[in-house]
Amino acid sequence: MARILVADDDIDIRELVEFKLATLGHEITVVADGAAAVEACQAWRPDLAVLDVMMPGVSGLEAIRAIRADPALAGLPVILLTARAQESDVETGFDSGADDYITKPFSPRELASRVEALLARST
Repeated sequence: MARILVADDDIDIRELVEFKLATLGHEITVVADGAAAVEACQAWRPDLAVLDVMMPGVSGLEAIRAIRADPALAGLPVILLTARAQESDVETGFDSGADDYITKPFSPRELASRVEALLARST
């Protein structure tokens, strides 16, 4: 079982991701924006984070940069889950420090598979 942080401003997406990953036995914490995501990572020390890119206030890209800048969190695996699907968006996501990039709409099964694969590589 891993501890996973999910940050998305869309409650339906948060609940879907939380449900899918919880059914795999993971402990999930959900937040609605990037600032809360960074704070939760610092306080809770998850094993993996799933961040939306477009959130109010602090975006997912800004959040991942803050996570990467924190020596205690720099190695945290991060998946960006976003509607931004242009090649330049994907490139920006990886340049910001993402370990994986999934575009919406997404398959919950694919997300679960990618989460499991990333957790396996990071242990």
